Amino acid sequence: MIKHALQARRATDFAKWYQEVISEADLAEESGVRGCMVIKPWGYGIWERIQKLMDAEIKKAGIDNCYFPLFIPLSYFEKEADHVDGFAKEMAVVTHHRLKAVDGKLVPDPDSKLEEPLVVRPTSETVIGAAMARWVQSWRNLPLMVNQWANVVRWEMRTRMFLRTSEFLWQEGHTAHADEAGAMSEMLRALEMYRAFAEGPLAMPVIAGEKPEHERFPGAVTTFSIEAMMQDGKALQAGTSHYLGTSFAEAAGIKYQDKSGNQQLCHTTSWGTSTRMIGGVIMTHGDDDGLRCPPQIAPHQIVIIPMLREKDADEDQAVLDYAKSLKSKLDERTAFGEPVRALLDIRSEKAATKRWSWVKKGAPLIVEIGPRDVEGGKLALIRRDQLYNDDGRLATRFPEKQSFIEEAGALLEDIQSSLHREADLRLHDNIHRDITDIKEFYDHAGSYPGWVEVQWSKPSGAALDKIVEQLKELKLTMRNVPLDASPADGACYFTGEPAVERILIGRAY
Repeated sequence: MIKHALQARRATDFAKWYQEVISEADLAEESGVRGCMVIKPWGYGIWERIQKLMDAEIKKAGIDNCYFPLFIPLSYFEKEADHVDGFAKEMAVVTHHRLKAVDGKLVPDPDSKLEEPLVVRPTSETVIGAAMARWVQSWRNLPLMVNQWANVVRWEMRTRMFLRTSEFLWQEGHTAHADEAGAMSEMLRALEMYRAFAEGPLAMPVIAGEKPEHERFPGAVTTFSIEAMMQDGKALQAGTSHYLGTSFAEAAGIKYQDKSGNQQLCHTTSWGTSTRMIGGVIMTHGDDDGLRCPPQIAPHQIVIIPMLREKDADEDQAVLDYAKSLKSKLDERTAFGEPVRALLDIRSEKAATKRWSWVKKGAPLIVEIGPRDVEGGKLALIRRDQLYNDDGRLATRFPEKQSFIEEAGALLEDIQSSLHREADLRLHDNIHRDITDIKEFYDHAGSYPGWVEVQWSKPSGAALDKIVEQLKELKLTMRNVPLDASPADGACYFTGEPAVERILIGRAY
C-alpha cells in the first residue's frame, strides 16, 4: 500500500482533496475577509509565470498594457442596461469616503457621503469605453487595443479558492475596431491565444467554442470560451472572449470618422482569464500527494536538496559544494527556450521533510545529494509525474551528475508533454457522443462522469428556458459549441426539430 502525502483522496472526496492540495502545497490561505484569499509565494510564483508567458503573447499581437481605476462611477454602468443587470447582484459599492468614531466604534461619516456611488471594478468595459471615446477620433486611430493586469471584485455568495472568489486577479483585453469583421477576427485571435496557452504552458487540454445565448457575457453579441475537464469530470470555464457589437460603443460614445467623413460607431471586444487557471491546473494535474506543476509555469523547475548530517563539517561542505556546482551548471541549461530555474534548498530542516514539501508543491524534478552521491559523481532524482514504482516505492533514479545536467531540459519538456498527454486522454475518453435520443440522454446524463455532446436546434426564448431548467434539475449546464464539432445531421434531442449544431453539456464549477 502506498502511503500518500495527503489525507484526502480524489476518488472519495474531490472537494476536500482540492482544499488540502491548496493548503499542503502552500498555494494560498484564507484572509479573514469572506471570499478573499492570501496567495502565498509558491501560488503567486505560478501566477507570475502565467503573467509573464501570456503577457508576451498579448504583446506579440500588438497590444499595449495600461491601467484603469479600481473605482468606476455608477453612472458608467447605467448607460449599458444589459451589462449592469448582469453584474448588479455582484457589485461592491463605495458610498462614503471616510469614517468617524461613534461610541467607540468606527462608522461611515454621514457627512462624507459621495455625490455618486463608486462601483469596485467587476470588469472594465465601461471605464475603458469612456477612455476609448476620448482616444478614438478617426479611422486612423483604429484598431485601438489595450490590456490590463488587475484585480476585480464580484461579490460571490459561494466561494472556493482560485475557482470562485470575491476578489481575483486577471488580465482583461479591450479592443475597438472599424467593423464587425475586424472585431470578430480579434475576438477569435484572443480565443486561440487562450486555447494554445492552456494546451501549452498549463498542459491543460481544452475545448474551444461558442457559448449558448443564455451564457453570454452581459451585453455581448456573442461569447466564446475554452472549457477544461477536471479529474472529477466537471467542466471549468478557463477563459472567455466576447464580441460586444456596437452597444457598448453607443453607450460610451466610441465613434470615429470614416474615410468618407461620416461618423461611425466602433465595434468592440473584450477577453479575459484569471487566477482561476491555477485552480484548473490543480484539478487537472494534482494527485493524492499534492500538486503536479507543469514545468513551464513552475517557479522552480528543479529543487536540489543537499542532505547535510551536521556531524561532519567537511563532509557537509563537500555535499554543499557539489550541490552548488550542480545548480550553477543547471542555470546554464535551457528548457522551453528559457534558462532552467533551479533552486538550492538549504533550509535547516530534515532532508525528508524538505523532499515531501516539494512533492506536495509539485516541483517537477527533485534532486537529493548525499556523501555517497558526491563520491560516485551521481545524484538521487525524483520525477514528480512518475513518483512511484509499480511496487509502491518512490521511483528514485540515480543518474550520473553530468548526464543529468545534459538531459535536464529534455526531462522537463518530457514531463510537460506527459502531463498534457494524460489529461488529454482523460478529456476525450470522457466526452460521450453516441447518445441516440432524449430518453437515453436523461438516463445517462444524471450519473455520467464527464460531458455529453448532443445535437440541438439552438432555440431561444421560452423554448431555451425550458431546456435550461430541465438540465438544471440534473445539475447540468450547457458548456459550448465546439469549433471543431462534426456538422449536425439529425433531430434536436430536446425539441425534435432539425438540429443545427452540436453542444457540450456537463456539470461545471
